[in-house]
Amino acid sequence: MFGKKTESVEINPEKVDTLIGKGTEIKGTVKASGVIRIEGKIEGELESAGDVIVTETGVVNAQLKARNAIVAGEVSGNILLSGKLEIKSSGKVLGDLKVESISIEDGALFEGKCEMNKDKKTKITKTDQK
Repeated sequence: MFGKKTESVEINPEKVDTLIGKGTEIKGTVKASGVIRIEGKIEGELESAGDVIVTETGVVNAQLKARNAIVAGEVSGNILLSGKLEIKSSGKVLGDLKVESISIEDGALFEGKCEMNKDKKTKITKTDQK
């Protein structure tokens, strides 16, 4: 759009460490150390030291903290990433963002505020955890 093509996040779907399958619902706090793929539903808090993939069938009603994230499903809650957020055309994000960079495909929905800081890694502070 502005002459600079953004690169997509390099998340290998073959290297998923945790899978929340279709038809699975989790309420509470989910913490993962690697890549987590969500095809079901999570309510509460979601934190990963790695990346998060929310598929077309995935629904997240939680604060999401991770390195990078790809959203093709629905996320309602604040997203705090040290890297990049990619919202696919089928994705819906309702909440505030604090990310290093963002990519939103045509047809995607985003409602909220976005704070980006490319010069230094996004740091998640105690006030962000509200």
